[in-house]
Amino acid sequence: MATFHLFIIGDEILSGRRQDKHFAHILETLKKRGHKVAAAYYLPDDSAVLTEAFKRSLSAGQYVISCGGIGATPDDHTRLAFANALGLPLALHPEAGELITARFAEAAYPHRIQMAYFPTGSGLIPNPVNQVAGCFLQHHYLVPGFPSMAWPMLDWILDQHYTDAAPETTLSIVLLNAREGELIGVMQAFTARYPQVGFSSLPSYGNELHPEPHIEFSITATPELAAEAMSYFRESLNAALKV
Repeated sequence: MATFHLFIIGDEILSGRRQDKHFAHILETLKKRGHKVAAAYYLPDDSAVLTEAFKRSLSAGQYVISCGGIGATPDDHTRLAFANALGLPLALHPEAGELITARFAEAAYPHRIQMAYFPTGSGLIPNPVNQVAGCFLQHHYLVPGFPSMAWPMLDWILDQHYTDAAPETTLSIVLLNAREGELIGVMQAFTARYPQVGFSSLPSYGNELHPEPHIEFSITATPELAAEAMSYFRESLNAALKV
């Protein structure tokens, strides 16, 4: 199982001119393959901001999927920002250049060919839509902002670089008319016993499904571990509430 950070890049998303579609799709794709999303960041088309974001992720040894900003227009800064964060120059990747030249012929020059410049030592991520590749280096993967291109490129990344794991499952229990503050000790004991299990406590004053006040507790782990952990948590709740 791998854990990824998502960089979703574009002023058009931050301004509301376009709605992000990447997060929901990438999250679901990773979950189906047994991987996780640790965090998602919406970042502007700003070279300095992007460079600092990549520096942080590289220094932390994170796995990053970055969507957007790898085109050839003046607002596309992702490739250069990644190179700057790595301390490497941008250089023409011969295979990427050949793909662009084959696809666009004379129209590849002078602008489209710029999309074949990546940090020195990068590998290519094939783009099945228009053959303009993305790149990867140090578990950082740069793909276009267009979902039609980025999503099949994500599938290629996972197929080529990661092994699918058993998908995790989430089990939930709803406790009616409960007070969260009275159960913090139970929750603390549970998370101390199962630190590797995802846990959440969501209080509510009522909704369509459960009109009365309640707490929804959720546990996320591999199916076997989730079942074991939920059994323990139920027993702990019963003991605390003397049910």
